[in-house]
Amino acid sequence: MDAPIQAVSLTRKPGGPLAPTAPFGLERARTAQRFHASFPQYAPTPLASLNRLAAHLGVAAIHVKDESRRFSLNAFKVLGGSYAIGRYIARELGLVPEDLTFSLLTSPHVRDRLGQLTFATATDGNHGRGVAWTAAQLGHRSVVRMPKGSSPERLANIRALGADASVTDLNYDDTVRLVQQQAQEQGWVVIQDTAWEGYWDIPAWIMEGYTTMALEAVRQLEDRPPTHLFLQAGVGAMAGSLAAFFADFYGQDRPKVVIVEPHRANCLFHTAQANDGQLHRVDGALDTIMAGLACGEPCSISWDILRDHADHFLSVPDYVAAQGMRVLGAPLPGDPQVISGESGAATLGLVTEVLRRKDLAPLKEALGLGKASRILCFSTEGDTDRENYRNILWDGLWPHPSK
Repeated sequence: MDAPIQAVSLTRKPGGPLAPTAPFGLERARTAQRFHASFPQYAPTPLASLNRLAAHLGVAAIHVKDESRRFSLNAFKVLGGSYAIGRYIARELGLVPEDLTFSLLTSPHVRDRLGQLTFATATDGNHGRGVAWTAAQLGHRSVVRMPKGSSPERLANIRALGADASVTDLNYDDTVRLVQQQAQEQGWVVIQDTAWEGYWDIPAWIMEGYTTMALEAVRQLEDRPPTHLFLQAGVGAMAGSLAAFFADFYGQDRPKVVIVEPHRANCLFHTAQANDGQLHRVDGALDTIMAGLACGEPCSISWDILRDHADHFLSVPDYVAAQGMRVLGAPLPGDPQVISGESGAATLGLVTEVLRRKDLAPLKEALGLGKASRILCFSTEGDTDRENYRNILWDGLWPHPSK
């Protein structure tokens, strides 16, 4: 049986310098959002207001950004991959980011200048699907490698977009290294949100791309700012970019930021727990139902932000994600349904556990949750593995251990 929910909070010296947030702040988000809006398929994803659930759990509001509606790809990841590809092409052509549009990138002028490129990535599914979709939309090729145990459905979805896609016998982080090696040999362009020595720009561009959904969310919230922001994390790229955006947007009134990871891939939790200035990795199979979060090595760009702008790091067992999927998939009467996959539902599952269970009252107090709390979560994927989704909702797979 997995360990219970674990939490660690970072202690910082007051008045010390903080990592800058502007690189992922409002102005950068506006540029990214304008780029995404230039695609014919673009529309802001819904912000679900779970008013009945909030009243039931004793808080003021719960909002969930539903990324299952993103570009008909059932996940948010395309925001990062598409923007990074656009920024790479812009750099090759000597263009500024503000000039980037779908029509420009698909113009004969760009094809004549660059020819057909090959974009390569490692993925559990959603990121690779976004890279493959973008490459196909822009007339380029894609190569996608997936870690051992990846969902056959996710592999098929990527291949359906024309990608050269296959599953390796390696874990996620070793698959990243494999793609890096193959790209060097073949002349491919790697689109990855993991940074390493000499590879900084593209991960940062991916993180900028993610801020489109944060900008959409604050526009949808209008004058109802959140007090708590729950963010799931794999390498931490999405969590870092959104933590920076909300800190930039709200300033001193920023929400408390809570990072949520699976027990078996909790590299940020271990890094925060050690708090020794080093990044800490998790090795092995990274075996969790939250496939999109099954990453063992933190993104250094993201950690620099989370170290200074996140408040709490939580490590959770798999049943928490399954609980979130069921709560969102079978809502209280009057609340909208959100179809959320294992990685997408991890944060809402954690919220419901903390607010419902008496034995977690100390954690509830530590997080500062109460009647005035306004909670924002991001459901980062829909039912990208439909068979597993049905097994969890219909058959009760991954129940609470007390059941």
